[in-house]
Amino acid sequence: MRDISGTILFYKSMSSDNVKGLVLALSSSFFIGASFIVKKKGLKKAAASGIRAGSGGYSYLYEPLWWAGMITMIVGEIANFAAYAFAPAILVTPLGALSIIISAVLAHIILRERLHTFGILGCVLCVVGSTTIVLHAPPEREIGSVREVWDLATEPAFLFYAFLVMVAVVILIFHSIPQYGQTHIMVYIGVCSLVGSLSVMSVKALGIALKLTFSGTNQLLYPQTWAFTIIVAICVVTQMNYLNKALDTFNTAVVSPIYYVMFTSLTILASIIMFKVI
Repeated sequence: MRDISGTILFYKSMSSDNVKGLVLALSSSFFIGASFIVKKKGLKKAAASGIRAGSGGYSYLYEPLWWAGMITMIVGEIANFAAYAFAPAILVTPLGALSIIISAVLAHIILRERLHTFGILGCVLCVVGSTTIVLHAPPEREIGSVREVWDLATEPAFLFYAFLVMVAVVILIFHSIPQYGQTHIMVYIGVCSLVGSLSVMSVKALGIALKLTFSGTNQLLYPQTWAFTIIVAICVVTQMNYLNKALDTFNTAVVSPIYYVMFTSLTILASIIMFKVI
């Protein structure tokens, strides 16, 4: 009874927007978790008749199964995008832990990728850590226009963070990947996670812009909205490219949790710097 009353108290303490964001984020995890498996199947099928993605090939673009996985991921990302419009990134991003469980279980059943004891323990720890973050997520900062988000993104602290991210990504792409991409999973995942931390901040800005626009305050007139759109497009294409390489080279049950942990950690760090949520 105490646990039930505590849960009810938790939901009552959340704003209606946070609850909407919570539901959207959970549904997003189901789609994204499943998409990893479908894309992996597509990558394997494409590799049988062309150059593997891990070797720099793009034959998977002609594989319908890969596109089915991509569409599933897009649906999940749309739900995730909408979640960022209603809830803070520090609450939404950790809920991706659910996608780890889904992808790990499906990888074991469908792809026959064995999940060892430490892998199971890692998944459990991800969920426990994510739940702790969600239960203690701070209230979201009120944003009145996309220009306010732009002002936050152009403050010295966040610009310095973005500069460090870009330098690290360039080093990984041009130095580390040619040498270690096929043997060290952290190289591909590092690129995806670093770029992802910037994309989430831009997605958050776009989500706020659309939310305000639908509320009657048109944000599409501001050039900052389109600047964030361009940043999102560049970041997403980069993430997808190197995530495909990671999935093609390493086991899904390994890629998914490592990507989640790095991506979530860097997103929380970026949120703290940009939105000053702590």
